[in-house]
Amino acid sequence: MKVHHFLLQAPAPSPAMAHERWQQAFPNGQSAHWAQLQQKVAAGDMVWVPVMLDDWRLKVGALLQLQPDCRVIVLSALPDQVEGLRALNAGARAYCHLLAAPGLLQEVAQVVDLGGLWVGPELVQRLMAATRELLQRNPDAVRSAVDLSVLSERELQVAQAVAEGQSNREVAEQLHISERTVKAHLGAVFEKLGVRDRVQLVLQLAQLKSHAY
Repeated sequence: MKVHHFLLQAPAPSPAMAHERWQQAFPNGQSAHWAQLQQKVAAGDMVWVPVMLDDWRLKVGALLQLQPDCRVIVLSALPDQVEGLRALNAGARAYCHLLAAPGLLQEVAQVVDLGGLWVGPELVQRLMAATRELLQRNPDAVRSAVDLSVLSERELQVAQAVAEGQSNREVAEQLHISERTVKAHLGAVFEKLGVRDRVQLVLQLAQLKSHAY
């Protein structure tokens, strides 16, 4: 059975609000210090690692070496692109705000559980820009383009807004719909286009736009 673990820092306590929100998101989750976690983590488990931990990148690598089938989510009080890339390079499957609301933490876990990546909008935009630049330099790198005709008008609007790096809340405000509706449309977009997460969606649309040019 999959278990959520929150990695604590010893001897300094973890931020109370962050830990409280995480516990609200995952009432059956377990908190553990590094030595305890190494004894507990199992295949399929999710481990939430705050960046204020000493040598957090080394710990991410050590966790994945100890249990390659666990999924690591890195939490930061001040998310930025460079740190996010470092987290992904270390093997993390997600990078998000330390004080994210419980509902967002659950959404992150769902994406990661389905095999996807979760990163902030700024990092998504950076990945999209890098993909465009790569495709402009090497047009042959373009794979078969996705067929956007399979999407409804509203699904296409949601996909394009997400590809611009907007959050679900921002998309909801822009299109005057609820966040729940945005999630439903996004799920339909993922299924119809055969992508697993926002990052893959962004890369697919970047390829399509580059191919159109």
